[in-house]
Amino acid sequence: MSDPRAEAGGLILLDKPAGITSHTAVERARHLLGIRRIGHAGTLDPFATGLLILLVGRATRLLPFLDAEPKVYRATIRFGVRTTTDDPEGTVIAESAVPEQEIVERAIPTLTGHLLQRPPAFSAKRVAGVRAYAAARRGEIIALEPVAVTVHKWTVLARSGADLEVEVWCSAGTYVRALARDLGEACGSVAHLAALRRTGSGRFSVDDAQSLEQLEHGDFRVLSAGAAVEHLPVLELDDLDARRITHGQTVTAGLETRGDVVALRHGEELLAVAMRDGASWRPRVVMRDA
Repeated sequence: MSDPRAEAGGLILLDKPAGITSHTAVERARHLLGIRRIGHAGTLDPFATGLLILLVGRATRLLPFLDAEPKVYRATIRFGVRTTTDDPEGTVIAESAVPEQEIVERAIPTLTGHLLQRPPAFSAKRVAGVRAYAAARRGEIIALEPVAVTVHKWTVLARSGADLEVEVWCSAGTYVRALARDLGEACGSVAHLAALRRTGSGRFSVDDAQSLEQLEHGDFRVLSAGAAVEHLPVLELDDLDARRITHGQTVTAGLETRGDVVALRHGEELLAVAMRDGASWRPRVVMRDA
C-alpha cells in the first residue's frame, strides 16, 4: 500500500548511507513508500554518503532542472596512495611521499575555476556505447575526453598526516575523485578520495535530509514538486493561459519576467516549466495532465 503523503508526488531529501548505490537507495524508497515512480538527482558512489534528492511521481519530470544544480561536498583526500578507482574501493597502483601542506595550499588554486577535467577510468562515461568502468574492469584502457567543469571554491578544514579534509563547491558533473587524483599530481605526489559526503545541492541541504530508517518508520516529509524549481523566476497564469499550457500550447512572454526559463504557476499549483521562444513561453515540462 502506498504512502498517501508521497502519492501526490514531490521531493524527498534522503541522507544516503555508505555501502549502497544510489539505485539501491531508490529501490528501498520504492519498497518502503509503495510507489514505483521514483527517481533521483545526482548519483553518489556506494562509498559516499549524504544528500540524495528523490523525485516522486510527477516530480520526476523535473529531474533536468535539479541535476544541473551546483553541489557542495565534504571530502577527505588521502595523499601518498593512488588507486585504480581514485577512491577507497580500488586497488593500490602507486605510492609516493606525502607532500607538505605548503605545497598543497599552492596547488589548490590551480584546480579552482573553470577546468577541463579528465573523468576517472572507473566512471559511467560512455565511449562508443561502452561504459568506462566496464572496460576498466576488463583491463581495457579507454581514452576519456576532458569535460568542462567549474570548481567554485575549496576550503581546507583540517590536515592530519596524509589526510586532507576539505569542503568543495562545484558545478554538477564534477568528479571529486578526479579532483583528489589531480591534486595529488599537482603536488608532485599521488592521492585518492578516502571519504565523501554531499552536504548540499542547489538550495537543499543534507541538514534537512531524512534517513532510510525514517522512511521505514513513516517519520518523513515530502516537499512539493514546486520546491524543485524555486530557483527559477515565477510567472502566474490566469485561467485561460493555464488551460493553454496544460494542453502544451505557448503563452505570451511579457516584459515582467526575465530569463530563458520560468516556472509557470496557477495559484499554488506548479503547472509547467517553460523555455523562452521568441515572444512566447513554450512548455518544456507540464505537470498537470490535460
